[in-house]
Amino acid sequence: MTDFAQHPGDPFEIFTAAFARATEHEPFEANAMTLATVGPDGAPSARIVLLKGVDARGFVFFTNYQSRKGRELIARPRAALVLHWKQAQEQVRIEGSVEQVTDEESDAYFRTRPRDSQIGAWASMQSEPLDSRASLEARFAEVAARYEGRDVPRPPHWGGFRVVPTLIELWYGRANRLHERHLYERPSPSGPFTYRMAFP
Repeated sequence: MTDFAQHPGDPFEIFTAAFARATEHEPFEANAMTLATVGPDGAPSARIVLLKGVDARGFVFFTNYQSRKGRELIARPRAALVLHWKQAQEQVRIEGSVEQVTDEESDAYFRTRPRDSQIGAWASMQSEPLDSRASLEARFAEVAARYEGRDVPRPPHWGGFRVVPTLIELWYGRANRLHERHLYERPSPSGPFTYRMAFP
């Protein structure tokens, strides 16, 4: 049972505790989260990405900067995230501004990826039309041959984004759909959070 007495508190610390519970009990990837961006026509777009880091600065994921989400985030650096943990009946919503992480941070994470995933980052042209699966596999084989026997460097078009939150909402499922929402908001990414509770 979630300790609701933890609110109000530091939303990053509360998130970290919730994420630890989810990592232990969820049957699949607890770090899977919906990322929503905005296109040039103002229309929203959403997809699943993986949370790869969180601290007091924000929430980090990695992708191809030339993908649709990458292009949209660079052009309009705001985003929304949602993590839902069914077993725990907990959900987190995050809204905020977006910044690219440093090259050093991207390099450090890239080195932790499996070698085939490193090769895939070079071979995959995310969001671009593909004439056949065979052409993708051929690109993968070409990259694998190019770096055979040596480290695979991080592609310059691949790296991390950090969502710097202006809103963090922690949601808890309760009986009879009397759910609880604990909202932490701040007017700017560098300001202090204010707290309020809402139902359901």
